[in-house]
This record gives sequence, structure tokens and C-alpha cells, in this order.
Amino acid sequence: MLAEMRIQGLGVIEDALLELHPGFTVVTGETGAGKTMVVTGLHLLSGGRAEVSKVRVGAGKALVEGRFEGVTGKVALDIVGDAGAEVEDGGGVIALRSVASDGRSRAHLGGRSVPVGVLADLSEQLLAVHGQNDQLRLLRPAEQRAVIDRFAGDAVAGPLEQYRAVREEWQAVVTELTDRTTRSRELAQQADMLRLGLTEISSVEPTPGEDTELTEQIKRLSAIDELRATATEAHHAVSGAQDGDLEAPGALGLVGEAQRRLASAEDQVLRDMEPRLAEAAVLLADVGTELGSYLESLEADPARLEQALARQSELKKLIRKYAADIDGVLAWAEDARQRLSTMDTSEEALAELAARRDELAKQLGEHAARLSAARQVAASELAREITAELAGLAMGQAQIEVTVGVREVDESDPHALVVDGRTVHAGPDGVDEVELLLRAHKGAPPLPVHKAASGGELSRVMLAIEVVLAHADTVQTLVFDEVDAGVGGRAAVEIGRRLARLATSHQVLVVTHLPQVAAFADRHLVVDKGMSDGITRSGVKVLQQSERVLELARMLAGMDDTETGRAHAEELLAAAEADKYSFTRLPREGRKGSKKKRTK
Repeated sequence: MLAEMRIQGLGVIEDALLELHPGFTVVTGETGAGKTMVVTGLHLLSGGRAEVSKVRVGAGKALVEGRFEGVTGKVALDIVGDAGAEVEDGGGVIALRSVASDGRSRAHLGGRSVPVGVLADLSEQLLAVHGQNDQLRLLRPAEQRAVIDRFAGDAVAGPLEQYRAVREEWQAVVTELTDRTTRSRELAQQADMLRLGLTEISSVEPTPGEDTELTEQIKRLSAIDELRATATEAHHAVSGAQDGDLEAPGALGLVGEAQRRLASAEDQVLRDMEPRLAEAAVLLADVGTELGSYLESLEADPARLEQALARQSELKKLIRKYAADIDGVLAWAEDARQRLSTMDTSEEALAELAARRDELAKQLGEHAARLSAARQVAASELAREITAELAGLAMGQAQIEVTVGVREVDESDPHALVVDGRTVHAGPDGVDEVELLLRAHKGAPPLPVHKAASGGELSRVMLAIEVVLAHADTVQTLVFDEVDAGVGGRAAVEIGRRLARLATSHQVLVVTHLPQVAAFADRHLVVDKGMSDGITRSGVKVLQQSERVLELARMLAGMDDTETGRAHAEELLAAAEADKYSFTRLPREGRKGSKKKRTK
């Protein structure tokens, strides 16, 4: 939820702090006081477009800072984590957006500078803003389909998951078949080259690391005389001359002589050194033995050297053609074998792929039909529930229809699929095209909702949808701007009641001019406008109960300075509180915990 929001230098608001209730918060104020700047601030915080005209005159920049609490959803946490931002204990995240007077815009999340798009991605998980000019989400066909899917819950989620799994495999087979068919000559040429290379490598039969081993072997065989001389001199230095020359006893003989002298010494300190020389003698004896064995193995072998050089030449030919070393050549061969397995353009291979494509298309069509059927059932129920909600929102004559159709295409469409005898487009979300239609009154033709509804009616349709979808909505904070436009009397009370009901499962923020709506709020914020040095300044404050009475009386046709107006305001507040009590008896935590996803 959005715990608080600070606005500085935005429009007429110089500096304001909005402390929001976890339930229903209402924002009121006189016309021109700056109520819409609250919604503008939320748009900026949600990654919306930054308009320099909104920066307060004389201010260097406009700044909006929001503190979210209880951010626990995996998607939201992944967005924060991927941005390198910090999450406070309890899921607290601070988001900030600034717009300079020169048009530059900056965004920060959790203390880190981030692209504005990150705030937009995060806001999709945390809040939704609905205003008279902000209904684009409802107008998009994909969103209208998403409305049905959210409403239906698992009844659609299950078939949709199965559909997507089969579609992914179907697309892969279609792509491979198309590739093999259209590039048959090219693939055949490539396959011939790969087979030629594999044949050449196979005839040589290289082994891993063989080129390195051969290089070392050739070095040894080519320098046999130098190696023998070096090893002989080292052996004499360690073990002494073979002829037993006493003047050249070697290191081993010298150490032995030192041992004898120390062993016979009268001083214990010298005698204690003798065991260490004994250890050295053992080590020298081992080295002498190994040098002797090495000398015995050093035999000039011209034939073996010639054979090694010939083998090295064979390996170098492969290395020049295929890779930097023999290990690379073997890796190329393995990759070539795998590529060849996908290059079979024979009639048998193509027929096998085509059969697999047709089988998957049949399965996909069956899944698409089940998905469409589930959506049609949900659409009928959704239309009834939205229509029922609209009846209490001053739209008693209105009727919602939710149609589930398909977009027929020709076979040239790369995602064409035959379902129930019709060729349709198989998209990632199914073959269905969903549209919300509105009959403004009896006898009126059903029209797309954005064409049949005015701005205020469109907001009320959105409110009705949100109330119906409250059980499945993952967005916790809902914002409504002037949702009550053009409404009064009992209809206004019904709007207030529905917003209060929605606040039992969501955080709701409403900008309104109707006292009947404001009376249902859990927290009442008012935007005050004043003049200082000839400049209009606005601020936001939380109203206490007595102040709420005065504000509601003002909203009741400016009756804040009359006893009658205050009496009407007190009566309105009391009635709203009694009405709220009827559906808010459980603690808020209990109500939130009771929200479950719809299953059918």
C-alpha cells in the first residue's frame, strides 16, 4: 500500500504531505485548489509522462516522493531487486520522481537512480489510477481480455497454461518445417560441407589434447643429444662419476662423508644434525635413481620422430580448417553432428515434421476451444455483475455485454490455426478477442464502452469493474479521480458505499467533490488554497472529526457557516458510519485474509 506521498513544487502545491489510510482516503477541496495535482503526482510516481507545465512557477523542479509499505509480491520484489534498490524491513520501498523546469526528469527507487520505466513497471504491481482521462487501460483489447481472465481465476488460468505450453511446441515445429522447406537447397549445401568436414576429421581420428602431447614428444626426440648431456652431468653431480673417481664423489658421496664426521663428533649438537643429513641422502638417492632411469630411456629413434612429425602435420591441417587446437576441432565436430540432425530435408523428414505440426495444431485447437468456452462462461457472469453494480451508480438503464469472439485470418498468417472449422489467429493468450460493450439505455445499440460512455460514465464503469474484480485484483492501491462526475443524490451515496466496500480489500484513494462520497472515507484530506505575496499556494491537511463536519457542510452547497448545513453534515457522517459498520465488522487484517481467488 502507499503509506504517504510528498508533493513539492507541483502546480499550485508548494509543499504537501499526504498520509494515506490503508482503507478509504478521500481528497476534497474547492475548485482550483489543486486536487488534481494529487492525481498528477501519482501519475509521475507511476512513471507517467512528465510535463514541464506542471512545475510550479518559480520552482526549480517538481518532486513527488512515495513510501510504499508491505511490498511482498514476487514480481514487485524482483523489479526492486533487479534495479539494485533496497527494501526496508516489512517490505518498505521509497520511490521518487523529479521534473526540472528545463524538462529533465529523474527517477529513484530505494535510494538508487533508475530509469523511469522501472517506476512504471513497479506501479503496475502496486497501484492503478483511474480518472476521466485515464481509461486507456480499459480501452485496450488485451486489457479487456485480461478483465475476464482475472474474474474467472483458475477456470481460465488452467486452460490458458496448457494452451501456451502446446503453442510453444507448435510454433517451434512450424518454424523448423518452414525453415527446412524454404531453405532446402541452402541447407543441403551446408549439410554436404558439414559431412565433408566430419569425414575428414573422422579419418584422422584425433584425440583430446593430442596436439599438445605431440609437441612435447617432438621436442624431446629432436633434442635427444642435448637432453642426454644434461641428464648425464646432473647424474654425475648427484651420484658421482661412473668410474668411481674419488675426486668427484658427487653430492651423495659428500653428504655421506658429512654424515660420518657428524656421527663421530663428541659434541651432541653436531651429532643431532646427522639425522637431517640422512634425510637429504635419501632424497638425493631417489633423484639419482630417476636420472639414471631417464638416461636409459633416452634412445635416438629417428623413425619415431618422423612418425610424430607426420602425425603432427595431419593434426595441423585440421586445426587450420576448423579450430585453434584439436580440442576445438572435436567441439566443431560435435556441433556439426547436432546441426546435421536439423538439416534433413528429405521427403521422409519433412513429412514427419508436417505430421507432428498437424498433430500439435489439433491439440492446440482443442485447448483453444476449451479456453474460449471458459471465457464465454465467465463473460456472461461478469456482464451480469457489472450491470448490477452500474444500477446503483446512476446508470440504472445501462447494460454491459462482454463478447468473446475470434479474429479470422487467412492461411498466410504465420499463427493461423483452425478451430471449429474457422481459421483464426492463435496468439499467446488464445484465439479470443474480447470486447466490453455498453447499452446506455434500453433500445440503444451495444457499442464499445469508450464510445457509448461519457467521461464520468467511463469512470463509473471502471469502478463497477474494480468492485466486481476485487477478489482477484493483485494491485493493492486503487485511485479514482472524479469518479462521481455528473452524479448526485442517492446515486452518490451508492458510489460512496461501493468505494467503502472496495476499501475492505484494497487501499482506495478518491478525489471527489461529493459530500455523500467523502462521508464514507476512513481518512479525509483537504487541499487548501491561499494567497501569499500575490501567489496562490495550496497545501494538504488531515481533517479531524469536527473539521470534517465543516468541510462536508461546505460541500453541501457552501453551508459550512450555517447550523443547518452542519446538522446535515453530521447526519450524513453518522449515516455513512452506520452503513460502513454493516460490512466492516471484521478487523481489516481479517478481511484482507479472507480474499480468495475465484475458482469454478
